[in-house]
Amino acid sequence: MEDGEIGIEEESSPSSTIPHFRVFDEMELLEFKDKYVIRAVNSPNRGFSANRFEGDIQPLTSDDVLGSPDKTTKICGVVGTIQLVAGTYILVITSSKEVGKYHGFPVFRVESIKYLACNQALMKLGAQEKKDEAYFRNLLRVVESTPGLYYSYETDITVNLQRRLKLAEGWMSSPIWKQADPRFVWNRALLDDLIECKLDEFIMPLVQGSFQTAELKLKDAPVTVTLISRRCTRRLGTRMWRRGANLEGDAANFIETEQLLESKDFKSSFLQVRGSIPLIWEQIVDLSYKPRLNIINHKDTSQVVERHFHDLSQRYGEILALDLTDEYGDEGKLSNAYAAEMEKLPSVRYVPFRFHTVCGNSNFDKLHLLYDEILGDFGNQGYFLVDSEGRVLEEQKGVIRSNCIDCLDRTNVSQSYLARKSLDFQLQRVGIFSLEDAISTCHEEFDKYKILWVEQGDELSLEYTGTHALKRDLVRYGKRTFAGFITDGMSAVSRYYLNNFQDGVRQDAIDLISGHYSVGRNNPSPFQLNAFESLSYLPVASALLIGGLTLTSFSLNQVGRNAQQFMSSVLWAGASAGVMALVKANGRQFCSRPRLCGLI
Repeated sequence: MEDGEIGIEEESSPSSTIPHFRVFDEMELLEFKDKYVIRAVNSPNRGFSANRFEGDIQPLTSDDVLGSPDKTTKICGVVGTIQLVAGTYILVITSSKEVGKYHGFPVFRVESIKYLACNQALMKLGAQEKKDEAYFRNLLRVVESTPGLYYSYETDITVNLQRRLKLAEGWMSSPIWKQADPRFVWNRALLDDLIECKLDEFIMPLVQGSFQTAELKLKDAPVTVTLISRRCTRRLGTRMWRRGANLEGDAANFIETEQLLESKDFKSSFLQVRGSIPLIWEQIVDLSYKPRLNIINHKDTSQVVERHFHDLSQRYGEILALDLTDEYGDEGKLSNAYAAEMEKLPSVRYVPFRFHTVCGNSNFDKLHLLYDEILGDFGNQGYFLVDSEGRVLEEQKGVIRSNCIDCLDRTNVSQSYLARKSLDFQLQRVGIFSLEDAISTCHEEFDKYKILWVEQGDELSLEYTGTHALKRDLVRYGKRTFAGFITDGMSAVSRYYLNNFQDGVRQDAIDLISGHYSVGRNNPSPFQLNAFESLSYLPVASALLIGGLTLTSFSLNQVGRNAQQFMSSVLWAGASAGVMALVKANGRQFCSRPRLCGLI
């Protein structure tokens, strides 16, 4: 069976007496002139060394005599290793913060990452190789600031509750990296050296996404609500450079979101997923505010859609495809193409809901029209519920797959609404709420709950676009606010800048760290791949444009004093218009583009 599939082993009841595997949570980095050593603080003989000249990794043994290091630093964990042109680099977590608990085990958010260079061979490289290495090191610096990375020393956080309780009894005693769902392990491509050296107690899967938790008191009953979102690594990337699906059916910005409810006697979870429209399409930046969508007419499009939904059905059961895109313009064309392909899949219900048409910019309450339309499917899919003895009382039989264009803002609003409805049902089922109660009537606790979804939306948006989510006031207050409009405007401007001038490099960093691009001494230089256009054109064009406009303005001011300046004004204005036309006509050449993998 495929990785991550629910019920891949025989079902068994959980038991608190089953031993669970732990990763070392106290580590130190010892720096010597010829090597780095990473070891457990409480078990100094457990760890590994990395040669600073060749990058070879060797497990420590009781016979190793280390001597006095030049520097000793406490670290929180090892991210993994990566091979670049000049040698090996080790990535370590230098600081982290506990953000809550998942099934009773602490969860941490990565605050900072540092890379260690084992590349003394750099001095032997040629001029082009040194240039390449400098670019790759710059990508590692981008990786160091990756947002939204989470981990636990004591449990796997990649697996949802329903699948977790269906795994075999010895599952939690196996190394955490073996427990993990590979789809959601952000650093999977960096773990090979550690796995080969059998350093299980140092191998820590990282999840990129969001982890939010809140303690609520509902009808005098204390409950914990946790919201965990897991980004899939199969088509990982930035907003404009990873759209649609690849030929294997993997969708961009695919995220599994689990809302977990825990009380004294029960645990329940509700799963939703999101992902880019699983057609083959692109939206390449060209300096325009909203680049045109381009649907690629590929002969395998139908197979791509079928593969995508077959994979979802195998993992989650019955699928409802909820499409939140507009019905007009480029979005409408994409939505119509999606609908046409979904007609070929009678096993999947496709529901178009024109969010902007129905809800406008402020009417969040009208989402009840969506809820009414899918109520039957929503009720049949249900949620997962287990009691304190591990007995399964309810199973979630399917999942709603939501999308808008970015699978962020409209998707966040809609998913939060459906999750709230499910939470009401769960609380009624376990007896905390009566049939007339709803969390929306518990005003102070409802505010805490809504903040979970606001913070989650912001994190997911930061990871995909580089800015906070839009429409966050809709989630928090149920309506648009003036402050929300201002914040959305600022975020939209930031997205424009990042999409056009930063995301090409950020996409390269993602492709490098996720293993989609492998560095080799015999590979072409990244400066020769994908017909890369130099960004040096941008400052030249900007300087010419600003200079032309300045001289035009200056000449116009002089026209009243000297009629001969009129001709100069016309010439400078014409030159400025020419530069503007040149930039507009060649907008793609002035934008930041990925060098390593391009559009995949």
